[in-house]
Order: sequence, then C-alpha cells, then structure tokens
Amino acid sequence: MRYLVGFLVPACLMAFSFGCSAGSSADLGSGGTGGAGAGNGSTGTGFGAGSGGSTGQGCSDPACIGNAMQGGCDANLAIGSSNAMDGAKAIGLCQVYAAGGWGVVQADWVRSDGSPLGMGDGGLLGDGDLQLGKGILTHLGGAVTPREGASMLGLSSGSARDPGDPGYHSVANYWKDNNPHGAPPGYPKEAPSCQGIQLNPTGSPYDSAGLRLKIHTPKDAKSISYNLNFHTYEFPNYICSEYNDFFVALLTPKPANLPDGNISFDTMGNNVSVNAGFLQVCDPQNAGGKDFPCALGSADLGGTGFEGHAATGWLETKAPVAPDTEITLHFAIWDSGDGVLDSTVLIDNFKFQLSDTMTGTTPIPK
Repeated sequence: MRYLVGFLVPACLMAFSFGCSAGSSADLGSGGTGGAGAGNGSTGTGFGAGSGGSTGQGCSDPACIGNAMQGGCDANLAIGSSNAMDGAKAIGLCQVYAAGGWGVVQADWVRSDGSPLGMGDGGLLGDGDLQLGKGILTHLGGAVTPREGASMLGLSSGSARDPGDPGYHSVANYWKDNNPHGAPPGYPKEAPSCQGIQLNPTGSPYDSAGLRLKIHTPKDAKSISYNLNFHTYEFPNYICSEYNDFFVALLTPKPANLPDGNISFDTMGNNVSVNAGFLQVCDPQNAGGKDFPCALGSADLGGTGFEGHAATGWLETKAPVAPDTEITLHFAIWDSGDGVLDSTVLIDNFKFQLSDTMTGTTPIPK
C-alpha cells in the first residue's frame, strides 16, 4: 500500500523497453439522432480515413449510416448525469435503437467488472464517492477540449472533473472505496514492457469507473473509431509497479486474434497505462530506466491537476465490427493495488466507419 503522507513504496527503476509509442440501466426513452453539428473527424494516422462529420455515400435505409452526420448531440449535458445515455452522447453516439434502425440499445454506468457503479464506502479519506469517477466535461485544464461537439466523457480512478468544477478532488490522493473491485475477464495482467522486471504483480482494481454500451450497429458499418486522452499521476514514479491505473475498452464480440476484448493498446500490446508507449505530454526525462522525449511538451497539463506528471495527448482507436448486429463496448478505468495517485481518461469523437480496418491505436498529430 502507498501511504497518503510520508513513505511511499518504491517503484521499479530498472531499464526496460516500451513499444513505439449508482448507475442502473439508463432510461433511453424515444431518443433521436440529436443535432447535425459538424464532427471533427480524426486527423490521425490510424488504420483508415478519418470520418469528418459524414461517413460518405451509402444506402439511405434507416438501418444505415449512409451519408448521415454523426455526433452533435452533447450540448448542455449535466456534468454528473446519472443517465448513462448522456455518457454515450458525450462521446458522440447519439441515436437510441429502434426496430429497423441502429443505435444504443442499453447504456449503464458500471465498475471494472461490469457491476453497477455504486457509491463506495468513503475509502481512507472518508468522503469517497465512486459516482465522481464519471463526468461529462467541456474542458480539462486550459488546453484540452472536446474533439467533437461541446462535451467529452471523463472516467477517472479519482474525480472526473476539471480542478475548477464542483466535486473536484486532488488526483494525488482521492481514494474512494476500501474494497477492491472485480476485474474484467483476463485481468489483472502484466504489461509486456515490464515482463522480467516486475517487482510485484499488478494489484487488484480499486476505485473503478466505466460506461458500458450495448449497440446495434448500422448495416453498412464495418468499423468503429474514437479518440482518447489518458492523464496519469503514476508517472514518473510508478512505472512497472503493482500500482498502476489502467484504461481498457472491451469490445464484445472481440476482434479476431486479440488475447481479450481490449481494443486500445500500443504496438507491444500494453494496455493504456503508465507502462504504455504513448506518454508524450510531459517534461523530457529518464524515468524507470527509460528515456521519455515528451515530444508534445507539458503545456497541455496546465490547469489539469496533472502538472509535473504525464498524458498521452489525443489518440485514435479503430476496430472492426460486424454490420447489423449487436456489440457491447465497455470503457473502464481503475487503480491497481490501492486507490491513491489517480488517472483520468477522456473519450470523444466516436464514429461508425464504412471502411474496413485493423484493430489498433495511434497518436493524432497535434
């Protein structure tokens, strides 16, 4: 256990090699597609073309995306909304499923194991609230803003809030629940970049938060894409330790040739965490025996609460899906081993794509 004040358990400092880089089911109501605001299609170097606000020409059947706009339905959402469909809208997924069409069948705020997101027991700090692990944000700090529309989804092992928002707690020490949470199938697991140098096995999940979406896919959709931006207080002291925050995006059915359903990972197969090869928003340094050039600098950390630590900058994940079928996408974040030193992931710009793709995550050039 790491202590809030005083002594900290030492982190692994040996050299290693990275890759190249209380919610019940939401009442979905009758829903709709939301406004037709223009979407900011990804400008990244992903595995297919960015979508812009439109997915291009296609069929005009209501079960198709065709050339319809996506996104544009996330204005004026409550920061702490209990309706998980608002979380779907925040990432740009607007449409509620109706027979003969496509859209969100069910949305739930959940923990790392898929159980409902409750309140927690207060943790060691005595005022912990797991509901603060989810938030619909218009910005984080002064520089990080939505990729599409007016809002983005925040999930945090601490509080998914900007430091100026009500309910914000320091990301250095917001332990919300003394009890470990169940892990997703196949977790916890060790990072490939840490194999052979792990001092202690990765710990059980604490302080998790997640959004689970059951979606009926359009009959012309062949893939999905979304953007994410991971901020972590674990950098630089807890690389390859049992104390890591992890973000996963678990897709069911899982794409072929993956060890589990997680679709956001680096080229070595590392989950998005302090151990992945994506941390580029930071001050250049050597940490854990690895040189971090921090090509994006540290300016985007200003005002986020993560000053002096690290973030990935915006990334893009793409994955194939089958058309006209039901999928489940479970976004989750948690802290391993204890509940202090938090991380926050921002998710936005979800799109269905008409093109095939391989599964993978790549940085979006700034």
